[in-house]
Amino acid sequence: MTAVRYRSMQPEDFNALYELWTTTPGVDVTRADTPAGLERFLNRNPGLSFVAESGGQIVAAIMCGHDGRRGFIHHLVVYTPFRRQGIASTLVNRSMSTLELIDIEKCHLFIRRENKMGLKFWESLGWKERLELTMASYTFDTM
Repeated sequence: MTAVRYRSMQPEDFNALYELWTTTPGVDVTRADTPAGLERFLNRNPGLSFVAESGGQIVAAIMCGHDGRRGFIHHLVVYTPFRRQGIASTLVNRSMSTLELIDIEKCHLFIRRENKMGLKFWESLGWKERLELTMASYTFDTM
């Protein structure tokens, strides 16, 4: 097992995170994934998002936030050589524990249906697919 250090995600982590997101299959990067977007997200949700580092490099990350009622997880990624070491589970546990401390009782995440490995991972942690729900989105064309 490789030595890993966990810490809170910071706005200055953006470049390393962007590299990790764009090279990890199953992770959708959108126009919201900008340095300013990350900084807004972290400022609105302090202490909920984390990174794992090894050898001074970010090798895994989780973005977590809430709307005051429900938590949301975005962009859980682990660099392939560091998978199957419990890093993803540790990141999830850190975010979920912090949500619980601030009285958020339920958390949601979005995952692409074709991301079978991701679905299997979340199911192994006790997450349940919600087949009775459909997601709808609206994109502002002002950017």
